Amino acid sequence: MTTETQTNAQPIAKVIYILLIVSTIIGITGVIALIMAYVNRDDSTDWIQTHYRFQIRTCWIGLLYITLGVITFNIMVGYFILLFTFFWLVIRCAKGLKQLVNNQAVNNVESWFLT
Repeated sequence: MTTETQTNAQPIAKVIYILLIVSTIIGITGVIALIMAYVNRDDSTDWIQTHYRFQIRTCWIGLLYITLGVITFNIMVGYFILLFTFFWLVIRCAKGLKQLVNNQAVNNVESWFLT
């Protein structure tokens, strides 16, 4: 891994977190973030790799929550699931972004809730 790759990894991870937050309004940015995380996860330091794994899990778990919310929307439970997913995604990305800015690995990559 080159020094240039290490230097570019943190800004790319920041962009992915921002794309995930924007995906709450413009859904396609979540797909772009997922692709970027998959492409960049092997070309970075170990602590940045935890962020990429965390972002990938956030995308897939978020997609699961959104699917459940859409399926159950007609019985009003879906509304609450979608509302929960919105806040869950924003808080999860904000916490991950804070750890990234502080040059820290993600505390609990395997978490389904926040971090």
